Amino acid sequence: MFDHLGWSELIVLAIVGLVILGPDRLPKAASDAAKMLRQLRAMARSATADLKAELGPEMADLDLASLHPRRFVQSVLDDEDEPYRGREPSTLAAGERPPYDDDAT
Repeated sequence: MFDHLGWSELIVLAIVGLVILGPDRLPKAASDAAKMLRQLRAMARSATADLKAELGPEMADLDLASLHPRRFVQSVLDDEDEPYRGREPSTLAAGERPPYDDDAT
């Protein structure tokens, strides 16, 4: 989640939080944020479990993470077992004009 956040950014966020909230309210705000994050994760886990229970036993092994659009596209692009299904790209000779399609333009 915080893959792109470095130590310098975390220190800046801590300093900004200290300035905005003050030293007396910052620990409570941090604990409230951690509690909210735990509750959100628990809600997501229960929603996933409910969805799998509603889908039935035939979908018990369903991996919902694989349905994420980024992972789906990545799995399709990484699949090297499938040959190229489109028309093979052709190279143009020097000075040759590319084909022109009136319908496409």
